[in-house]
Amino acid sequence: MAVEVGPIDVNKLTLVDRSHWGRVRVGDRDRLTFLHNQSTQTLNLRKLGEVCETTFVTSTARVLDLATVAVLADSVLMVVSPGMAESLITFLDRYIFFADQVTLTDVSAETVMFSLMGPESADALKCLGIEVAAAGVVEGTIPVPGGSANGSVAVTVMSGSGLVTTGYTLIAAMTDREALWSMLVEIPALVINETAFERLRIEQGRPMPGSELTEDYNPLDAGLWSTVSFNKGCYIGQETIARLESRDAVKMGLWGVRLEAGVATGTPVWVEGAKAGVMTSVYELENGSAVGLCYVRTKAAGVGAGVQVGTLEVSQTATLLDLPFLNRGKV
Repeated sequence: MAVEVGPIDVNKLTLVDRSHWGRVRVGDRDRLTFLHNQSTQTLNLRKLGEVCETTFVTSTARVLDLATVAVLADSVLMVVSPGMAESLITFLDRYIFFADQVTLTDVSAETVMFSLMGPESADALKCLGIEVAAAGVVEGTIPVPGGSANGSVAVTVMSGSGLVTTGYTLIAAMTDREALWSMLVEIPALVINETAFERLRIEQGRPMPGSELTEDYNPLDAGLWSTVSFNKGCYIGQETIARLESRDAVKMGLWGVRLEAGVATGTPVWVEGAKAGVMTSVYELENGSAVGLCYVRTKAAGVGAGVQVGTLEVSQTATLLDLPFLNRGKV
């Protein structure tokens, strides 16, 4: 459990260093077709400059990771969860066959990634001379004092913050880390750390590997319906996901809860005396209360339902909350 760093107003400009997240560059002729065939989203018809989210799943539709995909001029750039770049490349490499022209490169260590969040983020970046797209990705060079290219820095700017909060994510070479960050902190924005971002992602409901995204759950359980195309052809895990949707057979749902006191992840969630789920993420606040995410069986309870968190002997009451990152039906 993390300790509170203070409430964050997502309507105000906020800056965070997300360089510890993974970045994978997918190159060569068949890059979009390959990713289309290996993930849940329709990718083969995506055009230059588009950004979307997709999930990678096992053959039985268990979630490996949620990724943001940006279509660049000569490659596809994927932002993946912290620590997931290498394992995803290993997973995908098994499906590159002799005739496929696809390359997979982990560029996490050679790049940096900063996100600026808030309704005024586009205007703030434009004031610095950074071109943005309302929804999409652009590449360019901007003047940055101390930049490695004669006072300039090459940047890739993607719409999105990794959360539902409006924002933009900037990716540049590691050699320009200090110069670009020094320019960004001149924006009158609140600078937050990884711990504060973790609180935001729990409050908004973004699932993460090792917590909500595991081999126990599929994308529909995790509230990631918007990342799944139900009209595309075969892909890894497609048969299982199609069957779950067509038969209305999604067994688990991901919900938010507010707790009077912190608990450990893995703590059971009970409905009317029966074990119905489990806590997957908990963030303890400074006043001793906590926010968290939990899976609960769909037939046991839904939004607004009261549940017990703890043991049957010692527990606390919580209400299941729908959160803005989660979606539970076709879009």
